Parts: sequence; structure tokens; C-alpha cells
Amino acid sequence: MKKRALGAALLAAALAAGTLAGCGGGAKETTAASSTTSAAETTAAEANAEETTAEAAAETTAAELKPIVVGASPAPHAEILEAAKTVMAAKGYDLQIQEYTDYVIPNQALDGGDLDANYFQHKPYLDSFNEQNGTKLVSAGVIHYEPFGIYAGKTTDLSALPDKATVLVPNDVTNEARALLLLEAQGLLKLKEGAGLEATRNEIVENPKNLDIVELEAAQIPRSLADCDIAVINGNYAIESGLKVADALATESSDSLAATTYGNVVAVREGDENREDIKALIEALTSPEVKAFMENKYEGAVVPMF
Repeated sequence: MKKRALGAALLAAALAAGTLAGCGGGAKETTAASSTTSAAETTAAEANAEETTAEAAAETTAAELKPIVVGASPAPHAEILEAAKTVMAAKGYDLQIQEYTDYVIPNQALDGGDLDANYFQHKPYLDSFNEQNGTKLVSAGVIHYEPFGIYAGKTTDLSALPDKATVLVPNDVTNEARALLLLEAQGLLKLKEGAGLEATRNEIVENPKNLDIVELEAAQIPRSLADCDIAVINGNYAIESGLKVADALATESSDSLAATTYGNVVAVREGDENREDIKALIEALTSPEVKAFMENKYEGAVVPMF
């Protein structure tokens, strides 16, 4: 009996030890799992906190920037302004861009005080708008111009242009004058002294190759290249037609009469030219960063004038 009692006692002790060992192992695993979950939750919470802090900092920074609202045509002007946003932010300004698809409303909006500046037009157009509407808008700075180019039709080399070659030029006064000035700059003809930006075929005083100057609506010229020897085409129409300014046989130089006259300006209300935000805008648009953007993006179709 004693032996049986002793065996039972030993068995009970062994079972109890096993049970305790099993409970001990379960507790360690539970503690480890809880620890892992807690660490993951902590990491996620910290990440969320950092993200919230970053967002708050960005909002605070944006709130600290002074707004400047500029109107622009979608391309290239609004795109160029977009490239200037970072530079403006570094100067303490939030550059806000409003796009317009016509040339009247952005000047009206500027005159009415809805815009701080606009960027879409050249000086002759600005002057004409002022004269017709009694406004007092002025240029705060010239930024770029979009050059005319001479493009190949049947002739691919200006030096090989034959006598009596057909040359297409735009038929409106402003663009025809630019075209004739470009042809003159290449030594292909000579205009009456002082004809300048009002020149027409009637002002041609020397035409050594007896070129046949044909006037045509500007937008139609790219479609007529196969019917002429060469054609003078506006930069915008060239781009729309898939022509690259870089492939032109010749283009207006940055110091030509047309380029300096038809450079695209930042317009402001008279008296605002020396406002700090306007000066910052001109500095941003003429910065190395924006210049590089123009040159890389437009491949010669938009030429910086600084």
C-alpha cells in the first residue's frame, strides 16, 4: 500500500510540474506576442505622428507665404510660371496662376484688381489695349519671345535658293513685316529705309533673286510648304504643325527689331512696377532655373530675353 501511495504521489507531482511548465511557456509566448504588437502599434503611431507633423508644417509654411495672383495663357506662359513657383516660394511668395484663353479678359482682370500681374502679351498689344480701353497697364519686364523661322519647302538651303523662287509670308501687316525683316537679315532682299515693323512687299527696294513674295493667311502657310521654295512661319503655327524651330533654315535673332519689339512681357498696373512681389516675380522668371526650363522644354520655340 505504501508503495502504491508513493507512486501515486510521484505521478501527481510529475503532472503538476508538467502543467506548470506548460503554463510557463504559454505566458512567455503571450508576453512576446503582446510586446511585438505593442511595438508595431507604437511604430505606426510614430509614423502617423510624423506624417501629421509634416503636413502641419507644410500647411504652416504655405500659410506663411504671401500670395501673388498672375493671369496667363495656358502655353507657354502658364507652364513657365509653374516652373517659377519653387523659386517664388523660396522668396516667400505663393505664386497662384489663373489661366485665360483670350487676350481681353486678363487685361480687364488686371485693371480691375483681380490680378497682381499677367503674362501673355507683347508690348505692342499692351499699348494698343491701353489706347482702346483707356487703361494704364505697363510692362514690368520682358521675359521671352517666340521667333519667326524660315522653313524649307522645295529648297532646303538658303544659299541654293533659285532665282524667282516662291516665298510665302503672312498677309497681315505685323507678321508680314516680321517675315520681310527676317528675309532681309538673311541678305535675300532689302527694304526701304525706315520701313521697320510696318513693311509690306511695297517697301522692297532690292530683290536680287527676283523672289516671288506670296502673301498668305499665316495659319495656312505650314500646309502650303510643298507648293513653295521656302516659307516664313510664326513660331506658334510652326509648333502646331509639327515643325521644330531648331529645324528652321533661319530664325529671328534675340536682338532683332522684331524680337525686342514683340518680346512677351509681365504686365502690371501703372505704379506697381516696384512692388516687392512684382520684383520677386521678375527675378524668378529670369532666374537660371526658369531659363533652363524654357530652353529644354521648347527647343527654340520660346527664347529667353535675359
